[in-house]
Amino acid sequence: MKLKITVHGVAYEVDVEVLDAKDEMQRAASPLPPAPAVPQSAPGPVPLPAAVGGPGPAVPAPGDTGGVASPIAGTVLEVKVKVGEKVEKGQTLLMIEAMKMETAIAAPGSGEIKAVLVAAGDAVRENQTLVDFV
Repeated sequence: MKLKITVHGVAYEVDVEVLDAKDEMQRAASPLPPAPAVPQSAPGPVPLPAAVGGPGPAVPAPGDTGGVASPIAGTVLEVKVKVGEKVEKGQTLLMIEAMKMETAIAAPGSGEIKAVLVAAGDAVRENQTLVDFV
C-alpha cells in the first residue's frame, strides 16, 4: 500500500506493508526475561533537595571579580546596564528570550559592572558568562 506523508512541509511517498498480528507474534525472537523481585522492605520515597532548580549565577565575594551566567540558552533581547554602572542586588541586568518566554537576569549582589560580554540579538548558551562584576 502506498501512502503520502508530509513532514515539515515536505511530502514523501512511502510503501507500507500491512502484517497480520499473528505474523508479528511468530517473528518474536525470544520471551522477555522475568522481572526482578521487589524486596519486601522497599525504602520510602527519596527526599528532594531543599532548593530545586537550575544552577544560578555565582555571587562574587567582596573585592573579587565575578560574573553572572545565563541560566538558560536563548537570545539576548535587551541589555539594561553599561560598563562602570553601579547596580544593586536584584536589579535587572538584561533580558533573554528562550522558547518564546522572556527571562530577566538579575544582579546576584551589589557591585559595579566591569564588562558586558553580550549584546542584544546575541545567542547565548546555558552557563555562558553574560556580565562581569568588580
